Amino acid sequence: MTASTDLDTLTDFFDRYGVALTTADVPAIAGCYALPGLVVADTYSFSFTSPAAVALSFVGAAPDYQERELVAANAQIEDVQQVSALLTEVAVRWEFLDSQGGAVPGERYRYLLRTTDEGPVICTVIRTA
Repeated sequence: MTASTDLDTLTDFFDRYGVALTTADVPAIAGCYALPGLVVADTYSFSFTSPAAVALSFVGAAPDYQERELVAANAQIEDVQQVSALLTEVAVRWEFLDSQGGAVPGERYRYLLRTTDEGPVICTVIRTA
C-alpha cells in the first residue's frame, strides 16, 4: 500500500466528503477522518479522538450550510504532494452550489490524508488563505 496521489481516488474521496458535509450526514463525515484528527485555523485548533468527537465538531456546521442554502460541494484539487509512504497532502478549493443553482465560493484547505485499506482518511485539516 502506498500514499494515494491518484486524482480519481482523491476526487472520489472529496466527492463523498462534500456530499456528507452538505447533507449534514455526520456519521459519514466522521467516517472520513483518521483518529486522532486535528483541525487547524488561524485563531483556533482542536483535535478529536473518537467518531463522536468528530460528529460533535461538525454538528455546528450543519445550520450554516442550511442557512446559506448550500446543496452541493465541489472540491477543486489544486495540488497533491506525497509526503511519505502512506501520507498525502492535498490542497483543495471548495466551491458550493446553492438551492437556486448559483455558485458560492468557498474556502481553501490543506488536508493531510493517510491511505488505509479502506481508502484515504483525513488526519489534519488546515484552513489556508
